[in-house]
Amino acid sequence: MRANLLLGAALLLMAGAANAAEPDNLILPSGFHATVVADGIKGLRHLAATPSGDLYASTRDGLVALKLDKDHKAGEPQLFNKDAGSGTGIKLYHGALYASSAAAVYRIKLDKNLVPTAAPEKILDGMPTTGFNNRVITFDNAGNLYVGVGGSGNTCTGPAVKGQPPVGLTPCPGIQDRGGIWKFKADRLNQKFPADGVAVATGLRDMDAMDFRPGDGLYAVMHNRNGTHAQFPNVVSADDDDAIAEEMDRISGKAVVNMGWPFTYWDGKQKIRLMAPEYGGNDKTQPPAGLYATPAADFYPSHAPLDLMFYRATQFPAKYRGGAFLVDHGGNGGHVAAGGYDVEFVPFDHGKAGTPEVFADGFAGVGQEARNPAKAIYRPVGGTVGADGSLYIADSQKGRIWRISYSGK
Repeated sequence: MRANLLLGAALLLMAGAANAAEPDNLILPSGFHATVVADGIKGLRHLAATPSGDLYASTRDGLVALKLDKDHKAGEPQLFNKDAGSGTGIKLYHGALYASSAAAVYRIKLDKNLVPTAAPEKILDGMPTTGFNNRVITFDNAGNLYVGVGGSGNTCTGPAVKGQPPVGLTPCPGIQDRGGIWKFKADRLNQKFPADGVAVATGLRDMDAMDFRPGDGLYAVMHNRNGTHAQFPNVVSADDDDAIAEEMDRISGKAVVNMGWPFTYWDGKQKIRLMAPEYGGNDKTQPPAGLYATPAADFYPSHAPLDLMFYRATQFPAKYRGGAFLVDHGGNGGHVAAGGYDVEFVPFDHGKAGTPEVFADGFAGVGQEARNPAKAIYRPVGGTVGADGSLYIADSQKGRIWRISYSGK
């Protein structure tokens, strides 16, 4: 099925090269159209849309403001508040722009000016800056800020011993005061991590995609471990390594959810959780029932989801309302299950996640070989839903932003 999708995508790309209605040659469902909003924004990562139709972006160099005209084209990007963000989390909440660095979360109150005049206020400080250091943020409807803090590294093992396989540490220091999701007050200044927060999830390796689904709960997408076959060639085959899936977990808030790292991983082929080999697993051993999360949805490894947006608007057809869009940055080229470099959609029916499907493709270029960090023309990295219900997607390669809208034609 995946091979047929890729072949069809390549044919559509070549056929659409001269199609003026689709200047970016993205492959979209019938009735959807994409236009380029902006280009050349250095270090572009994530996006936030204002009620008036403008955009803010996080970059590796700070925050950027973008004024959009009536045709949804951006004027000159305006860089501001270089210290208030580092390309990770950015959200609009209650008339303010929230942005995160590895160590802190800032709030910048908005005013009538595109570039706000207010100085950044520190909402949270003291997060660890080592290990995985992206700090994704989101909010619920009750005044709470959620912050994801990744673990210490790919696995949690002791010092290497020549000729011996790695041995997992128990307890794992890589999830002490990190490797989880914490809840803080969205409007309280100078909170300290983790003392002023409440843990809602643990067992988190790395995460860059999180959003709150109204009336349901918080959802987070974890990037799972890699290189397991290389570390344990006699235990985990290359094919079994390709089955270690990235997972989307529901965080209900009623109890701390354990997402399983570093002790377990989710097998996307068998749809079961397995013990990690450094903790005695043999690619067959399951942990005791009830200790770890069962994913709401899972994804091939190397898709690298870097953003998650639940669609709360009404412009798109009914099947998309209440569902989730994931922005897949794409991972290592040459991987057996190399994928990503696209936008996926996860439908929801009565609160239950369905099977993920490709929504927007063609960013990387023609052919499977384009799905490679060194060859991809564009790599989706972030997204947001605009005030009119359009979907905005950011690219990390050339700093491009697309607007995807639905006309039905």
